[in-house]
Amino acid sequence: MTRPHQKRLTRSAIAAAAAIAVTAGVVAAAPDAKKAQSTPKFSLIAASTSVTLDSWKEEPGVYLDLGTYLTAEGSPLEIKVTRKSYKDPVVAEQIIREGTRTRTKALPKGLVKGFNGFPDFAQIKITDATGKTVLSKSESFCPNNASGRVRPDAPANSKYPESCPNNAFTLGSIWGIEKGWAANTYAGYESGPVALPVGKYTATISVTKRYRDLFGIADKPQKVKVTVRERSWEDPAGRTAAASGHSGHDMSGHTMPGHTMPGHGSARPAAPAAPTSGAGPSYNVGHGPLVPAPPALPWAVKKAAGLRAASVGDAPGQTDGSRRAPAVKPAAKPPTGKASVPNVPKPDLRSLPAYGIQISDGGQDVPGKDYLAFSANVWNAGPAKLVVDGFRKPGAELMDAYQYFYDAKGKQVGYTPTGTMEWDPRPGHEHWHFTDFASYRLLKADKKEQVRSGKEAFCLANTDAVDYTVKNANWHPSNTDLSTACGQENSISVREVLDVGSGDTYTQDLPGQSFDITNLPNGTYYIQVLANPEKRLKETNLTNNSALRKVIIGGTKGARTVTVPPHELVNSN
Repeated sequence: MTRPHQKRLTRSAIAAAAAIAVTAGVVAAAPDAKKAQSTPKFSLIAASTSVTLDSWKEEPGVYLDLGTYLTAEGSPLEIKVTRKSYKDPVVAEQIIREGTRTRTKALPKGLVKGFNGFPDFAQIKITDATGKTVLSKSESFCPNNASGRVRPDAPANSKYPESCPNNAFTLGSIWGIEKGWAANTYAGYESGPVALPVGKYTATISVTKRYRDLFGIADKPQKVKVTVRERSWEDPAGRTAAASGHSGHDMSGHTMPGHTMPGHGSARPAAPAAPTSGAGPSYNVGHGPLVPAPPALPWAVKKAAGLRAASVGDAPGQTDGSRRAPAVKPAAKPPTGKASVPNVPKPDLRSLPAYGIQISDGGQDVPGKDYLAFSANVWNAGPAKLVVDGFRKPGAELMDAYQYFYDAKGKQVGYTPTGTMEWDPRPGHEHWHFTDFASYRLLKADKKEQVRSGKEAFCLANTDAVDYTVKNANWHPSNTDLSTACGQENSISVREVLDVGSGDTYTQDLPGQSFDITNLPNGTYYIQVLANPEKRLKETNLTNNSALRKVIIGGTKGARTVTVPPHELVNSN
């Protein structure tokens, strides 16, 4: 059987609610209750008393999007998650805002181990029609999961990011649920499918005791009736759902044996969920190894509340799970006057250690070759965003690129020529790249002598949230959608932005991009990722642009192996 093509859902097509005012039956709060306490209060709610989940005949397994949410009343839930370096553990603290007063509370050491949410936050028990327990599992919870308002007097927009990063080399993150909002507790890809035969069940969802005690959440489990139905891609309705991406397994981009390399040109599919859930790609999840957030508030909330959802799409600041930030517009024409580099804040470009490292072959295009493939990320530690405009002269193949500088009020106060932009026609790219943005080198064990090297032009886009705790970090960057961020072949000008706190991941997985190690002796090597190698871009600091990752190459020609030791405390590839 040939599986039908499944396109990735667009956020505007699948979002269920942008500003949902849920009244009786969900959150007991009246609009005229002006004297609400500022002390934070968190509750677990169920959007609906019943859900229908699909199990596909061609790919059995059910994803438990049960429609439960954690609400924040009184004040937001805000968590700051950081680590000083890769030698230090991840720590978290709660930021408690009570009126004009702000205080912090350190969370227990070891509670969080990464940046993708609270582990084992929710407990799920599934019983069959006879009352027998057929499944019991825990799930992690990202407070930044797709969310929406649950009361009409809540803030119209949430200030918090819209997903939790899952990149092993993340340095800092902010998690939060805005006051009067609710975040979905479904863990998306983190959850994985479960085996549930077609039938009727009852799900009991609760918050585990350590989190109830830590955040003062009442011990009130939610019960949801679950119907599991079987569907097939060969059925007309199944084909429609699959084509909409509801089965959630579209894998576009380049793949290698046994592994998909996320990166520019290979977007990860939407998190699997039922068609009515509104599940889809998350805002700013990037094209590195980040996990899409769970769905926005499902239609069940809208139906239960009897209210009409506001319009969805790319409205400014919209954080209901429907927004996918578009490209930013370039200046109307090339800058004029004398170029200058004023004494104002500038970006600080840094590299993450390489990851996603593996051996690949040349396939049919370059048979008999062995390649070392990897992902590389360059990020901006601020305190200013990197803004580069490209302008194309009629008939020219390259654009002239200019870097812009801004004062504290956001007024442009200078510019400088900074190289060129080139059109990249490769499948999965097909946009304008800023040339020589990063270089890659394979060094011997002495970390000095090069044995392989390459350069990469980047379509600058905010694909990864690397550290949202740095000064001036933008929790809602633009330029996140690679389909629009870097122009089209017939563009006359483009603007590319790397915002403060965000990074851009590229995957070196093709012959000509990855390192050819066919005739390279076995041994220890280092992959060096170097940002701004030609120093064309003006930065705050040019001494921190390099990152190294140790690799050990073994095996024989045609069967090479690579071992990737831990990088300090980061034991992940």
